[in-house]
This record gives sequence, structure tokens and C-alpha cells, in this order.
Amino acid sequence: MSGPELVVDGLTVRFGGLTALDALQFRLSAGEFVGLIGPNGSGKTTFFNALTGIYAPASGQVALSGKDITGLPPQQIYDAGITRTFQRLRLASSLSVFDNLMIGNHRNLSHGIIANLFARQRLKNEIEENVAKSRLLLEQFSAPLASRLFDPVSQLTMIDRRRVEVCRALISEPKILLLDEPSAGMTHEETRALMDDLLASRERMPGLAIVLIEHEMGVIERVTDRCVVLNYGEKIAEGSYREVASNSDVRTAYLGED
Repeated sequence: MSGPELVVDGLTVRFGGLTALDALQFRLSAGEFVGLIGPNGSGKTTFFNALTGIYAPASGQVALSGKDITGLPPQQIYDAGITRTFQRLRLASSLSVFDNLMIGNHRNLSHGIIANLFARQRLKNEIEENVAKSRLLLEQFSAPLASRLFDPVSQLTMIDRRRVEVCRALISEPKILLLDEPSAGMTHEETRALMDDLLASRERMPGLAIVLIEHEMGVIERVTDRCVVLNYGEKIAEGSYREVASNSDVRTAYLGED
């Protein structure tokens, strides 16, 4: 692995008098798969929201590939190379799979009215290229799903909707993918299948860094290289799964042990 792709120094988020994230230090290298765990309300999703520009930090700094992106709006952070999924699906269910993927690829599309009206052949070529790109990406997760490129998302199973959401985040070829509880609403078998997809995608995209919020500890143990544990907005442990699972502070905070 190379040096840190993402460097977070002293990131703090406050809501009135409540400190939701307290001077967090975080490093992420290219190609790394990091699990972010902790009890409900510990600051995990707040961290994602601060990284992606949804929440403005009260203090601290975020640098991506050496560039300061602290407090930038979500569009600019997306342009810089950070994409995400949400615990609750944010797909446009009435639109096709292809349409949803293009929402995730909008920075690479030609939006100019003049170009689209008069450069018809270029527009046609761009559409064909994006159809091929979308099919190829979907096939890496599920060949049957790739054959349903123009079906409405509302007709898909839960695991295929999750696959579409992950592919929508990947189609712009980000540097970092943030996954917020992708197993929500799925069975254990579906979760295992999705994790198999993600592990396979790492082999095809070795430079992609992934941060995963997940409550299923078996998933965290299986897929991650390293874990970061939050509690009340503070980092209380960091290391391999075995290291953090045996940490007394983690067991007290996360497992409820004395």
C-alpha cells in the first residue's frame, strides 16, 4: 500500500451543545478496507456525513491525496473522488438501473444543450459507451443483474438494489468508497453474497479504498484489514479485528460488558 490517501486530523462536529464527533484522527491508504464500528449514536454516520460535505465540521482538517477538502460542498467532494452509499437506499426506484447508474456518473456526462442538440453522433457514442461500461460493472457483481439494465429498480430484489447502489457509487471510479451498513434489510445469505462481490471488486480495483460501517461483526472480521472503533464521537480503539475485539474498552462500549 502507498502512503495515506485520506488524512483526517482533529475532525469535530457539533450540533448545538452536543459534540457528535470529537477531534477524530483517521488515516486511510489506497487499497485499504477499513471497518468502522461502534454502538448506535457513536458518530459513525456523522463521520461519513462530515467527510462527504453533508455536515460542516466545527474544526479539524480533511485532506484527500494531499489536497485540503475540509468543508467543501458534496459535489466537489464527489468530484475529488469520494463516493458513498446510505443505510436507507437512495435509489430512484421508478427509474431504470441504467438511469440510476448515470446519476452516479453525472460528472463524466456531457450536459451542454448545444452539444446534445447538434453533436448527435457524439451523444450517441457517449450513450453506447456508458451502456457498455454499466453492463461491465454490473456483471462484476451479478451477470443476471447486468441483463436487466433497463428494468425499473422497483422490480429488483433487495440484494440487487444494494448492488445497484454500490455500482452507482463505483461507476465514477472514485478513490474512496464509503459504505453505510450495506447489509441493512438483507438476509445473512444476501449479506455474504454482497461481501463476496466487494472482495472480488478489490481485486479488479486494487487502488480503491473502502470504509465500511457494519454491525455484523462476522462481516467485519471477514472482509476488513483494520478496524476503527468509535464511542460517543471519540475513537477508543484501532487495529485488527482480533485486537479491537479483545480490547476491554471496546467490549464495554460495544458489547455491554463490565
